[in-house]
Amino acid sequence: MNFADIFYPENPKMRETLIRKSQEIVELMKNNFRATNQLIDVLKEHLGLRFNPITLNESATVKANCDVLIQRIREIQTRLEKIDKELVEKLEPDLYEKLKTRDLSIPERAKVSEVLRGIQCGFAGLVAPFVVGWLFQNVAILAGITVTCELIATGLLGCVVFGVLLMGIEMIFQGILGSIERDRLKQALKEYEDALEDFRPASEKYQDSITEVKLTIKRMANMNELS
Repeated sequence: MNFADIFYPENPKMRETLIRKSQEIVELMKNNFRATNQLIDVLKEHLGLRFNPITLNESATVKANCDVLIQRIREIQTRLEKIDKELVEKLEPDLYEKLKTRDLSIPERAKVSEVLRGIQCGFAGLVAPFVVGWLFQNVAILAGITVTCELIATGLLGCVVFGVLLMGIEMIFQGILGSIERDRLKQALKEYEDALEDFRPASEKYQDSITEVKLTIKRMANMNELS
């Protein structure tokens, strides 16, 4: 404990709390990048859609990393919108509705796969309709993670270099003591808490939904439904 902490005993506790919240933001962001790359792999393997994987840059700001994540998800959304438009034109209305709810028989999946091969997708096996249906059902989740990233990117947290969050709060508040540190800690805590209030549930939904689609595909493969 430094000398100033004697006169401002709340500072050490706020530092510890801020460190925990910083670590949570770091882990959520890392997991969002990992989940996005897993989604990219699924789209490539089962739809023939190619997107470059994304890499977290610890030398860049939180905003810069958020922008990378947002850009890739928006690219996926744009491609999905084009596929959706063509499916509406080329599928019977009842079959299109079944696709959106993922309630297709094997013959119906084969028919949708044939249509997908003729439009935006480079490849479309029997699992392709399931992946497209999953994307349709999770549009709100994809949008949610981009919105929360935008909120973080536009706040004070967005200006912090990502690597600094990894090294600890001492790097941010180095040389700042006493009442000034207390005020800045309070300000930072408020922003981190506000950011996590939306970012935590949006990230968890995003990551869980991608885990779900991967597990379901694996289950379908084990049941020999993809042959």
